[in-house]
Amino acid sequence: MKILALMGSPRKEGNTDILVDTVLSGAKANGHQGDKLYLYDLNLLPCIDCRNCKNGDKICTRDDDMRDIYPTIEGADVILFGTPLYWYGPSGPMKLLMDRLLPYSETGMLKGKRAVLVIPSAEGADACGPVVAMFRLSLDYLGVDIAEVLLPTAYEKGEVKKNRMEMEKAFRIGASL
Repeated sequence: MKILALMGSPRKEGNTDILVDTVLSGAKANGHQGDKLYLYDLNLLPCIDCRNCKNGDKICTRDDDMRDIYPTIEGADVILFGTPLYWYGPSGPMKLLMDRLLPYSETGMLKGKRAVLVIPSAEGADACGPVVAMFRLSLDYLGVDIAEVLLPTAYEKGEVKKNRMEMEKAFRIGASL
């Protein structure tokens, strides 16, 4: 099985990155493949509602790094969305990516895929309701099933490593995929 981790955090080796790596480690322990893309390292343009993806070839015609990401998403069995909680939503690059998934509403190419959400926050799981709802509604619309959700409390860079229970949970999520 192929897992694609989309990293929406600017902090490499921060809480989101650590948790995503732990999920991937659990998956790899069961023989699955995992790749990770750092969205902050990519040039992602916003959706401009041009509706080109609703016509002709049903593709987004924006000229940016999404052109390389689309085939990677299509080749994955599981898409792991990792983002810190920013004002009760995803980080900016993660939101840009989510908006750019619109072509899949026309093609149905994501139907049957599974997703994992990893969203650490300073306020904990109770603050994550709006962002989880955004992902759930968007992914349901695309036919993607959310298999697992991990919402640990963590704010300072790397602090999640001290939370053995959340680290073990992240590994188990990966192993269960």
